[in-house]
Amino acid sequence: MKIDDMDAFVAVIRCQSTNLAAEALQLTQPAITRRLQNFEEDLGATLLDRNTKPLKPTPMGLRVYDQCKAILREIDALRELVANDGAPSGTLRLGVPQTLGDVILLDALAQIRATYPDLRTQVTSGWGSSLIARMENGELDAAAALFPPGKIFPEGIASQSVGRMPLRVVAAKGSASKRSYKLKDCYTRGWVLNPDGCGFRAGLQRALSEQGLSLSINLETFGTDLQLGLVASGQGLGLVPEPLLLASRHKDQLDVVNVSDFKPQVDLWLFHPRYLGNLQEPVELFGEIAGARLKA
Repeated sequence: MKIDDMDAFVAVIRCQSTNLAAEALQLTQPAITRRLQNFEEDLGATLLDRNTKPLKPTPMGLRVYDQCKAILREIDALRELVANDGAPSGTLRLGVPQTLGDVILLDALAQIRATYPDLRTQVTSGWGSSLIARMENGELDAAAALFPPGKIFPEGIASQSVGRMPLRVVAAKGSASKRSYKLKDCYTRGWVLNPDGCGFRAGLQRALSEQGLSLSINLETFGTDLQLGLVASGQGLGLVPEPLLLASRHKDQLDVVNVSDFKPQVDLWLFHPRYLGNLQEPVELFGEIAGARLKA
């Protein structure tokens, strides 16, 4: 069997479309179809259910897909091993959540460009879980995201914590009259948070559920600084990593609310495929800058 045929099969499953797979691999749709047919003939198995839209793998196809991803990762690692001595070049595909983009990206991209002038950077934003999924699909070379301490990453992904920080509950200046609260004392004021899918929001919801309390959302919006501005205007409570609070232009209009039974912490994780070849150094530089910016 040919590696190109295997690559086409993986692309079709990932894209759920032969047309999109053809675009991703810069081939024609008939070429993708021929490669799929060749791959199925070599294995003597039907790998795709062609009666469904979008295309889905058969039960055997799903098992073959998982095995193919592992094989292609090892082939990439072999190629990178040979290329490891060369200067970093090409494209470095980075992922960051929108929460962190405003804080770390400008410095990181400027320093990477200055240090590795032949390297082009491409940035994708998304929740941490979606960045992991994109990395497993071979769409990212590295990502930085916020997860709880002790986060376990999938096999094949190397990870390290580059910083730990507390999450702070914040309210409009002067609206927190007591020195200490419990969740049950303040949750009814409602929250200004990211839309569903945010790890901070999920952690808060778990803490509330454990006490039989519900999560009341006043406003949901992307962008930490926008959220803090809304909190400062009295729209509800906010939840933010301490370094992002200290860097916000709204910090003097906010009070940190001491919630005695809710003291979450979050780590900034740098994660990437185990074999990066000549991208190892720029990825390490990206992690160093991201960690330093959040500690500043």
